[in-house]
Amino acid sequence: MNARVLFTLLIALSSIVFNTQAQDIEAGKKKAEACAACHGADGNPVAPMFPALAGQNARYIYLQLKDYKEGRRKNALMSPMAMNLSKEDMLDMAAYFNGQIQKKNNFKSDPQRIKAGAAKAEESLCAMCHMGGMSGQNEIPRLAGQHPDYVITQLKNFKARERNNDAGNMTSLAQTLSEDDMTNLAHWISSLY
Repeated sequence: MNARVLFTLLIALSSIVFNTQAQDIEAGKKKAEACAACHGADGNPVAPMFPALAGQNARYIYLQLKDYKEGRRKNALMSPMAMNLSKEDMLDMAAYFNGQIQKKNNFKSDPQRIKAGAAKAEESLCAMCHMGGMSGQNEIPRLAGQHPDYVITQLKNFKARERNNDAGNMTSLAQTLSEDDMTNLAHWISSLY
């Protein structure tokens, strides 16, 4: 096969993949309408207790929805919402939210808490899983820019073993964190963008 034919085939295949992804995102946008009340139409929530989904790793969103559906993660609002979702629904919604742009939250982090949170994150090796800048990877969530209320709640849930769909990593780490550590980490995470 000559190089020109191979190049043409590669371009054609990449456009098919792109079009499939675009359809999934459009399908996800429609399916995500029910999520807007808490997470915002574009995945940027107004209320600080709800996580930002905009720009979140698609694999992470999919796995969390699957865990809510299958009972590995429990929440009075999310568990019933996920119950009737198909795998395709979850993948489409994950693609949609992943494609949105996360907006900077309006929380004013305390500079001393940011400094203490950054030190605690380094000591706890947070970047080993969540990557630099807390950008996340695959099934590890992006934390950068999440509102402190949500971050603190999740850390407390891990510590209390009320949330345990993490293969034990966060549950184990959370046992070492004081409430002050959690607040400092939350201020630091919120300040990242």
